[in-house]
Amino acid sequence: MNTPLITADLVDLDLTAGTKDEAARALARRMVAAGRVTDLDGFLADVAAREAQMPTGLEGGIGIPHCRSAHVTRPTLAFGRSARGIDFGAADGPATLVFLIAAPAGADQDHLSILSALARDLMRAEFTDALRAETSAARAAALIRGEDPQAEATDAEDDTTDDTTDEAPGESHETGGTADDAADSGTDRDGAEPFRIVAVTSCPTGIAHTYMAAESLERAAQAEGVRIHVETQGSAGFERLDPAVIAAADAVIFAHDVEVRERDRFAGKPTVDAGVKAGINRPAELIAEARRRAAETPAGAPTTAPLDRTGESADNGDGFGTRLRTWLMTGVSYMVPFVAAGGLMIALGFALGGYEISDAPSVADHFVWTEAHSWAALLFQIGGAAFGFLIPVLAGYIAYGMADRPGLVPGFVGGAIAITIDAGFLGGLAAGLVAGAVVRAIQRVNVPAPLRGIMPVVVIPLISSAIVGFLMYIVIGKPIASAQSGLTDWLEGLSGSNAVLLGVLLGLMMCFDLGGPVNKVAYAFATGGIAVADPSDTSLKIMATVMAAGMVPPLAMALATTVRGKLFTKTEKENGKAAWVLGASFISEGAIPFAAADPLRVIPSAMAGGAVTGALTMAFDNTLRAPHGGVFVVPLIGSPFLYLIAIAAGTAVSTALVILLKSRRGTKPAAAPEAAGTTAAGAAAAAPVPA
Repeated sequence: MNTPLITADLVDLDLTAGTKDEAARALARRMVAAGRVTDLDGFLADVAAREAQMPTGLEGGIGIPHCRSAHVTRPTLAFGRSARGIDFGAADGPATLVFLIAAPAGADQDHLSILSALARDLMRAEFTDALRAETSAARAAALIRGEDPQAEATDAEDDTTDDTTDEAPGESHETGGTADDAADSGTDRDGAEPFRIVAVTSCPTGIAHTYMAAESLERAAQAEGVRIHVETQGSAGFERLDPAVIAAADAVIFAHDVEVRERDRFAGKPTVDAGVKAGINRPAELIAEARRRAAETPAGAPTTAPLDRTGESADNGDGFGTRLRTWLMTGVSYMVPFVAAGGLMIALGFALGGYEISDAPSVADHFVWTEAHSWAALLFQIGGAAFGFLIPVLAGYIAYGMADRPGLVPGFVGGAIAITIDAGFLGGLAAGLVAGAVVRAIQRVNVPAPLRGIMPVVVIPLISSAIVGFLMYIVIGKPIASAQSGLTDWLEGLSGSNAVLLGVLLGLMMCFDLGGPVNKVAYAFATGGIAVADPSDTSLKIMATVMAAGMVPPLAMALATTVRGKLFTKTEKENGKAAWVLGASFISEGAIPFAAADPLRVIPSAMAGGAVTGALTMAFDNTLRAPHGGVFVVPLIGSPFLYLIAIAAGTAVSTALVILLKSRRGTKPAAAPEAAGTTAAGAAAAAPVPA
């Protein structure tokens, strides 16, 4: 027998919580009492981690916190109604209707479809108005399940033997329907052939916003007399739009916060690229912009025209600087796993065989099973092979971020050339940007119809690789290599107070956003310096500084929860235990739960400690050959005792500052920080990236 998604005991029509964290806790407690959630704090940590990605407040007075969690036994929804309103980050004010959606970590497609149906219902004013007026928890639960509320005279829905309760919310509503229903209903008011749009919606979790944006776009299209087909790329997978539908479309709308999958299917169409919230809150504007762009596209424009990823009008207002940062971070995020795998194997090789292992002959020619030296050489050479991909992967995925899959080939080629001409990390950045720009330029060229089929497979890779190769070898590669060499020489010349100032800067960067873009820029700068056959002494010092500073924030939070536990909530104190391990392992993200709950006190404290540690490691001339590992690679650190002193000093400074600032606050929040925490497992899962 099926279990209802929501029952009367999961409804609170008089929610008294004052903050979103308190609201999530109150509703989650009902889930625990109903046997739907096994670990209250663990589940709330997953909710907070999702909330940290993007606020879940929607215009119209709706808050929809949601997550997938290993602590959820079956798909569940709890509903709360607040008289005074709760701030969930919506632009138009607080939420009076709060829906807490919980999905199991391995939820199947049917269950996620139920959740997506609810998300669509939230876009209907008659649905939300009815919930605001309802006085019975049983009838409210029935309404959310898509049943007739008048049929609910009692709380009989608590009986899990009801065969009809697993029906998706809103299935019985006449105004619901699917994307195709909405698509086929659009006709121009003058009877002419309607304007056709295809759209893709997606969000980081793929449960709520994905489907809400789809529903919002469909309703706006129906009101405008536009025919629309929406592809929802959610957690349950996605059903691809019919290629014929795409081919017949006049324009494309992407409302997404994660990369659109198989984006090249839409190449050549006038495209509006926006965030998923724009699809929810401003669908009419997106449709109007799609019409405008289609009108500006000449008849017979090539299907290989560039994908419009600028979002200059209908998106969230991202300028070139924001897009550039996104492209660069795409490359860095794909590069980091190579750094972690290769760097740790190199570190193990050094630990087993000493630094002279770098001179060992190839294990393909000489390997003795019983010799530790051979195993050390094997690990070192595998790690070196992984390191050899760093710059090509960086360049390739920067180009991918700019031009999707067609950018991969010239990006990788340009990155490989950057290694060949000793252009290093700067060369990889330039190669990726050049490759992406070249591919986008080629896509703008109008080509005969017979050639369009081979453009992405033959023509674009061939021409773009040739152009990028020419530019890297002949035009820009040598100046970049000279700049890289000059930068290296300048760093080599740093000593005394100058080196200490560099350490302070790197320490501040590592602790500013705890694994975010600024942190990763410093980390990529350090790893790029040691990803060579014979790294300089200064490069080794920079790597040591970056790792030491990155360990400070979680260690400081762990220490603070130990010495002044009364300043922290129960969940934060549990997170503090996990932060010891995460900090020792060089995972800066271990401090994110604390920063999310109290950023104005935690982040400045972390930065101060990181600056102290960065300055001391430079002053102590610490060096490090491994790009990761934390305290587990201490044997590979130059002057390891002084290195540990530097980390301890920075940790002490951050701890003292955060305790001082929290003490001056006077009182601690009752529950706000608790939902912002993460469990040890959750933090580790959310932070696979080093630094």
